[in-house]
Amino acid sequence: MEDMEEELSEADSRGAELERLLREVGRGDTDAFADLYRSTHTGLYAAALGMMANSHDAEELTHDAYLRIWEAAPRYKAQGTPMAWMLTVTRNLCLMELRRRGKTADLSEEAWNAIPAEDRNVSVEDRDLLQNALGALAPEERQIVLLHAVSGLRHRQIAQTLSMPLGTVLSKYNRAIAKIRANLKGE
Repeated sequence: MEDMEEELSEADSRGAELERLLREVGRGDTDAFADLYRSTHTGLYAAALGMMANSHDAEELTHDAYLRIWEAAPRYKAQGTPMAWMLTVTRNLCLMELRRRGKTADLSEEAWNAIPAEDRNVSVEDRDLLQNALGALAPEERQIVLLHAVSGLRHRQIAQTLSMPLGTVLSKYNRAIAKIRANLKGE
């Protein structure tokens, strides 16, 4: 119970920090924008990578999302969490690009190798194991796991961001975690 309360407290403080940064960005503060980028880039990139066919497209759309965030920050109204809002901006840009192309695409193995390794404590072997486990997931499962693990979103926020029922998100998340465990155990 204490772990859950601590996790909620951390999420609340992170949300408050992102709120503060967005307010400052809305006033044109470029240093706050740089801080916002540093603290959220991995999560937005992971969301874009989960939807797009390759790392180049994901990186380009992530940068487009930050341009939109910069432009929209003065009008940002707190409704939920700032990260969920930023992920929605990213998701909408990805969907527009996929519609423009008239197709959806599966994520290639090459693209998964482009996931940024920001944590210096993760060994190359552990990273490879994780990428293999994530590669075995269906695209929606992978996206939900990444949004939860990398972006720190709660399942309810993921459901809202992806426009899915909460039960569907929970089901896909639990199925994905079971697949990852089985993959890591070599089953």
